[in-house]
Parts: sequence; C-alpha cells; structure tokens
Amino acid sequence: MNDSQQRKGFRPLADPAAGILDPVLRKRAGITIELVQAWDEVVGSSLGGLSRPLKLIWPRRAREDDPFQPATLVIACQGFTAMRVQHETGEIISRVNAFLGFAAVGRIKIEQKPVALPVVKKRSLPPVDAETSRKISHAVEPIEDDGLREALERLGNSIHAERKGR
Repeated sequence: MNDSQQRKGFRPLADPAAGILDPVLRKRAGITIELVQAWDEVVGSSLGGLSRPLKLIWPRRAREDDPFQPATLVIACQGFTAMRVQHETGEIISRVNAFLGFAAVGRIKIEQKPVALPVVKKRSLPPVDAETSRKISHAVEPIEDDGLREALERLGNSIHAERKGR
C-alpha cells in the first residue's frame, strides 16, 4: 500500500502545491517556497507581516570555476517598513543565511510595492463541555506563569474541541 492509499481524508493544498511551485520559484525567482512560507519566522512577525521576499538575484559567472558570490535578496515593502528593512539589513541577511544553511545572501535590494497581508481564516470549533473544561483547568493549575497556563488551557480546549468535531 503506498502513502496516498494509507492517508484518508483531506490533505493540505500546500503539500502538492509546494512540490509543483518550488521548482518553478527556484528557476524563475531563485527562491524557495520554504523561505516565502517561513518569512515571518525568519525576519520576525513585526517585519514579516509588512514585507515579503520576491526573488534572489544570483551574479552571473563567466566561467564554471569562478568563485562563489552571494546573491541579492529582493524584498517588497512600503514606506516606513523600507526604512526598517534598510536599517536591519545585516540582521536580515544573517537570519536568511541561517535559514538557508549557507551564505547565500550578501545584499538586500528593496522594492517599494504593496504587500498583501495574508488573510487568516479562523475556523470555529465546537464548544467544550463544562466537565472537560474543568479537567483541563485543573491539569494546568500548578503552572505559575499566568500567560503559559492560559495558553496551555486554550490549547487543551482546542485539541479536545477538534477531536470532538471529527
């Protein structure tokens, strides 16, 4: 039985799309879909939501034995964000290189263009019954940090609601 026969139900559209788009992006823009998808984590959520990587421009090599030269990363952003990107260029380059696993980027070029913010649809889950909610609250009660305790309680409720919704 192969992998496609073993998995039942819905699969994220990103799985097959990434396999199709990644070679296209790599050839046309010199960039991988992983970098585009992880952009918020790479540069931080405050800057990631206001910018996006467009392409990597690799310098032409006259001969095969020419030394490696890093690429220029083209980033789309607007207004004040462009100033922030320019100010944080060194940090962005080091984070992108760490993500890619080698010194791929040496410069950043900024293109002033609109950046569409991603639309996040929050699906509604069925409510958790009072007894289960009490059990989850009791399980996380010993945690001293209020923020962590509340986050774990929300996580427990959403996991239970998701299992109940199946």
